[in-house]
Amino acid sequence: MEKIVKTPIIFVGGKGGVGKTTISASIATKLANLKRKTLIVSTDPAHSLGDALNLKLSAKKKSITPYLDAIELDSELITNEHFKGIESALRGYANPEMFPKIKEHLELAKDSPGAQEAAILESICEIICNKDEYDHIVFDTAPTGHTIRLLSLPTIMSAWTSGLMKHQKDQEKLKDAAEVFWSKKKDSKFNPFKPSRQGRWEKAVARLEARKELFLRSSKILTNQDESSIFLVMIPQMLPLEETKRAVKSLAKYSIKCSGIFVNQIIPKEQESDFWKTQVLKQEEILNEIEHSLKNEKKFYIYLSPRDLRGVDELGKIEFIENLTDRVALT
Repeated sequence: MEKIVKTPIIFVGGKGGVGKTTISASIATKLANLKRKTLIVSTDPAHSLGDALNLKLSAKKKSITPYLDAIELDSELITNEHFKGIESALRGYANPEMFPKIKEHLELAKDSPGAQEAAILESICEIICNKDEYDHIVFDTAPTGHTIRLLSLPTIMSAWTSGLMKHQKDQEKLKDAAEVFWSKKKDSKFNPFKPSRQGRWEKAVARLEARKELFLRSSKILTNQDESSIFLVMIPQMLPLEETKRAVKSLAKYSIKCSGIFVNQIIPKEQESDFWKTQVLKQEEILNEIEHSLKNEKKFYIYLSPRDLRGVDELGKIEFIENLTDRVALT
């Protein structure tokens, strides 16, 4: 296992239904068996990590063995906490008369596309940047996307922060004239230039800067091959192969090399029935294509098991094979 995984941070992604959770849970279990303190984190809203470990998991860390902890991030809970923070920041400098409408928009924004993902990604960054408690942290991610989208957030956050800072500088230029205006409105209940409100605005900008720094630190870790590994899981079928090829190219755009590809659910060559013999032949064609189109990527092969691979005992027995040439006929 130490030959496969050498970094503190491990991401496991791939198309839905290819066995990401089983593989990531197996990796975490094997590391824990080596007495490496390991945390496995499920970021997929459709959690199945608890099923793989054959245990009930929640948003609170659960100790599985002395060397293995597990957690299933609660996207709804994280999103609610995320928007509570936004609401608190806005309350500090928004006109009180406008705030009910602002709060209404925030409630609607919770269900907007990408809102939960943004909150989950921030939680992932916090875990990554506070990794010192563990030797390894394994992320079981939602289908293919989280890791790749995570890499674009520092750029987005930098643009947002720069825009707000520019807005603040423009505000400073108008401050004196505006203060004269508000000083004449002695009966006004809202003065955005009161020292207390200015302080709140500065706190809001400081918080945004802190989030920007969080994403930048995470990005540095993710793009450092000594700090993080990104593995993709697929099965020997054409659609997962095409998605895996796209994912490898997407990672390359961010100067990240895929650390390895797990080819799961391979049917053993020795079959008696005509049906399974046909399936083996189909898989051989795909395996050939995998070798051809992903020739620069390190690959690990996992045979289809007749057993129910649940619980740390079974997960620890899963064999990652590095060479199939003498066991599967690659023509």
